[in-house]
Amino acid sequence: REFEAEIRFYSGDDPLDVWERYIRWTEQAFPGGGKDGNLAAVLERAVQALHGQQRYYKDPRYLNLWLKFGDYCNEPLDLYSYLHSQEIGTTLAPLYITWAEALEARGNFRKADLLFQEGLQRKAEPLDKLQAHHKQFQARVSRQTLLALEDSPDGDNMGLLEIAEPQRSSLADLKGRGKKKVRAPISRVGDAVKVMNPNRSSQPQASLQLPNAPSFAVFDENSVSGPEIPTLAAQSWPAPPVPRAKENELSAGPWNSGRRPRSTVSSGLEVPHPVPSFTPYVDESAQPQMM
Repeated sequence: REFEAEIRFYSGDDPLDVWERYIRWTEQAFPGGGKDGNLAAVLERAVQALHGQQRYYKDPRYLNLWLKFGDYCNEPLDLYSYLHSQEIGTTLAPLYITWAEALEARGNFRKADLLFQEGLQRKAEPLDKLQAHHKQFQARVSRQTLLALEDSPDGDNMGLLEIAEPQRSSLADLKGRGKKKVRAPISRVGDAVKVMNPNRSSQPQASLQLPNAPSFAVFDENSVSGPEIPTLAAQSWPAPPVPRAKENELSAGPWNSGRRPRSTVSSGLEVPHPVPSFTPYVDESAQPQMM
C-alpha cells in the first residue's frame, strides 16, 4: 500500500526510482514468485508507465525492467527485437548478452554470434563483461563442434556457426543421367543420406526412354486449327439401373399368417387384458365417435 500510494502521488523528477524499489521489494518479499507477489503485473505496469520517456533509454535500470518483463513473455525474442528497433538499451551489454543466450538456447548460434559482434562494435557497457560472455560462448560452440566431429563418420570440419542444412528443391526440373537410357536422379538430404548403406548394392531402377514426339495433343484455346473438343452424343439407356440392396428391408407378406397361441385358461372365465407399459396418446381436439 505504501508503494502504491507513493506511485500515485509521486511528484518528483525520477519515477523510475519508485518502480525499481517497488520491484526489488516484491522480489525480496515473495522470493518464490506466484500470484501472491504478482511480479509480472507490476513489471507490466512499470514499462507502460515509463513508455516513451527517452531519457531512460540508456539507463541500465530501465533496461533491467524490460529484461525482467521478457522472462514472463511467451516470445521474448520479439521483445528484444522491439527494444533493438526502439534503440532501448542498445549501448548496454545486458541486452546483447540476454538476447544471444536466448538464441543459443534455440540452436541459432550464427545469429547469437552476430549479436555479440554488434555489441562489441558499439562498445556496449560494461565492455569487459560483454567480451567475457562472448569468449565463453565461443568456447561452448567450439566444444560442441568437436563433439559433433567425433560423432560424424565423414569427419568434416564445419563449425556450428557455418552449418547449412541442405534443402531438397521442390518443383524443379530433373536432369536425367545416361546417354542411351535416361534414368531419373535421386537426391537425398537430411536423415535420408545417413540411412543409405554404401556397402549394399542398390536395386536397378526402371529406365525411362524419352520419346521423340509426344503421344498426345495439347489443346490450345487460342489456336483455331487445334484439335477439336469431342462432343457427347445423347444415348438411350439400354436398361434401367439396378437399385442397390438396402439393409433392414422386409418383404411384403400376408398379415394373418400368424397363429394365435392357445390359452390355458378355460373359455368361461374372463381373461384380464394386460396393462400397457406406456401411456397412449390422445388427441384433445378429436371428437369421440358416436355409435
